[in-house]
Amino acid sequence: MIDPSEILRAQILIVDDQEANVMLLERMLANAGYTNVSSTMDPFTVCDLHLKHHYDLILLDLQMPGMDGFAVLAALKDIEPDGYVPVLVVTAQPGHKLRALQAGAKDFVGKPFELVEVETRIRNLLEVRLLHRKLQRYNQQLEFTVLERTAQLRASEARFQRFAELSTDWYWEQDVDGQLTNWFGPVADMVGIGSSDTGGWDVAEHALLQSNIAERKAFLDFVYSRTIGGVLQYLQVSGEPMFDETGRFIGYRGVGRDVTAMAGMFARTP
Repeated sequence: MIDPSEILRAQILIVDDQEANVMLLERMLANAGYTNVSSTMDPFTVCDLHLKHHYDLILLDLQMPGMDGFAVLAALKDIEPDGYVPVLVVTAQPGHKLRALQAGAKDFVGKPFELVEVETRIRNLLEVRLLHRKLQRYNQQLEFTVLERTAQLRASEARFQRFAELSTDWYWEQDVDGQLTNWFGPVADMVGIGSSDTGGWDVAEHALLQSNIAERKAFLDFVYSRTIGGVLQYLQVSGEPMFDETGRFIGYRGVGRDVTAMAGMFARTP
């Protein structure tokens, strides 16, 4: 909702080549409580004035010498970034009303003026215009927030990737279909993702590791072994499922390292 005081502070421009009409509308708006009303009797100045002041509403007479209201409407439409022309046309010609609406005007009033009708239409148009601007500001703020959040997420992902590179021998990310999307180090050799070669693996440990990943389970410091060239090697890996902001599963990721040097910690009893 728009606060009534905000409507009364709206910027209004009166455009009419007849001084009597300008004075009548100015007096009517002042009596209604509007505080930011200006006027011009020169239609050629309207676009420059609008570019400078960004009026919330323009009361535009259609029948003016030199440049009529339709030409002013067309010129205003060219300078409005979103094509929204905040114009209430004033005309004594019934046939001009539909044409004015087709040209971009938002409403019309006839001459001679019915003050109650004019006040009502002005208030309604201002409320719509101010709501439109409020929505624009909200969308701009939302866009900024999304861009800011995206930048934060990218920075966070970069930090995670760098941390993974510094603190582990390998890491990986895979999509919902199990395909690798991002990785560092010998993931295929160490975890078996993307490789069918299981030579030298402890079969039971390898099956448990693959089961944890396939079932999207989170696990920490899982230790498994394999024998390569007659040398027993111990590996340690942690993994977790990934979800988007709605809770939808989007993939899996994990980190691992070679812990053979600490083999004594994992000595097995025969």
